[in-house]
Amino acid sequence: MTAPAPSASGVRATGRPGPEEHYDALDGVRAVAAFGVLVLHIGADTGGTLRHDAGAWLLSGGAIAVTIFFTLSGLLLYRPWAVRSLDVATDRGVSVGGYYRRRALRILPAYWTLVLYVMIVYLGAHLGDVWTWLRLLTLTYTYAPHPWWGNGLGPEGLWQIWSLTVEVAWYALLPVTAAVLGWYARLRERGAPDAGRRARRLLWAIAAYAALSLIYSVLMFHPAYRPLLGAWLPRYFAWFAIGMALAVVSVRARTGSARAARFARTVARSWGTCWLIAAVLYGIAASPLTGPADLTSIDTVWTSEFRLLLYGLVAVFAVGPVALAPAGDPVMRAVLGNRVMRFLGRVSYGVFLWQVPVLIGWSELVGHTPFTGHFVTEFPVVALLTVAVATVSFYFIERPILRLASRRWRAAPVGSTAEPDGQAGDDGQAQ
Repeated sequence: MTAPAPSASGVRATGRPGPEEHYDALDGVRAVAAFGVLVLHIGADTGGTLRHDAGAWLLSGGAIAVTIFFTLSGLLLYRPWAVRSLDVATDRGVSVGGYYRRRALRILPAYWTLVLYVMIVYLGAHLGDVWTWLRLLTLTYTYAPHPWWGNGLGPEGLWQIWSLTVEVAWYALLPVTAAVLGWYARLRERGAPDAGRRARRLLWAIAAYAALSLIYSVLMFHPAYRPLLGAWLPRYFAWFAIGMALAVVSVRARTGSARAARFARTVARSWGTCWLIAAVLYGIAASPLTGPADLTSIDTVWTSEFRLLLYGLVAVFAVGPVALAPAGDPVMRAVLGNRVMRFLGRVSYGVFLWQVPVLIGWSELVGHTPFTGHFVTEFPVVALLTVAVATVSFYFIERPILRLASRRWRAAPVGSTAEPDGQAGDDGQAQ
């Protein structure tokens, strides 16, 4: 690895990934999260989360994977705006049109394929329902006030997609959110731009943004419990904010702050301690403190708040060392950036999309009813089948579309607003 180049301020940068660079270890984190969701769903399908033992709580704790996804999105997608705010030597802006285009091309084609399959195979009675098609295709079905499927997660085959509806809502608002944060960072700035002052103000603003989740969670329960609100974006601002804060710290470390670089280096070198803390916190989070293990009983306002806090802390200590490590860090490359983890990270969006249909299909094939079966024997089979379907999705739907779009962007005239693909896939659920 070449020596890091000096930044505009004269301080040598740390070699951490820039806003358009790819970091293989984060693919590994994404893969772990995708399989965490799979553990949760298979645990529920086999009745593992219905038992009254420690295993049930640990299986239900697989929901922490959603926190990891949201944190990754905050980290990777907010990072270009963080660079724009903190690297005072650059005048380069962020193309909002290019951002929306990349998000749409990365998310929608594979998802629309899933919707078509589910509508034909499981929801045939609603094939002529225009509103169902519209809500599913636009990822707005969680906002239906009286859904015919009777729950806030979605119809059969799409239970996992509620978290993608949250991500898409966050994607849509991110340019506005980033603009407000950037405005606040520069507010009342006198004289030469001060990147350190901007970073501090960004972190305070992001903390306030995260606090909105705690307030929103209280409103979910008062004056009456409204469970559908649990699938709406404001409840999860805090988890996206974790990634956004990590983006600010990593950019600050890369672009000239000795203090931020020292902090990032300390966290990255303490990966063992951080991951041990994350494991301990996972055990605490997978306890009655964060709500029932069966995933169907009603939460209380306190378990809801504890879930936000404890799941968020797990994400801080699990993702932090990876996000703040140099791009060529040998430990991260060996553990999370190896060939197997990179492959699983590449196909992880398909793993997320197709795991529930594969699980339902496998259950129908072997003839076991819901909440029966054996997790230990079912998990490896369903995992392998899901990876197989996800691989087909990636190589025949996702990658060809991104390559086609990338060729068009590269062929755009000089001075146009078209952009190369860059990190078209770098976010939480869609790598």
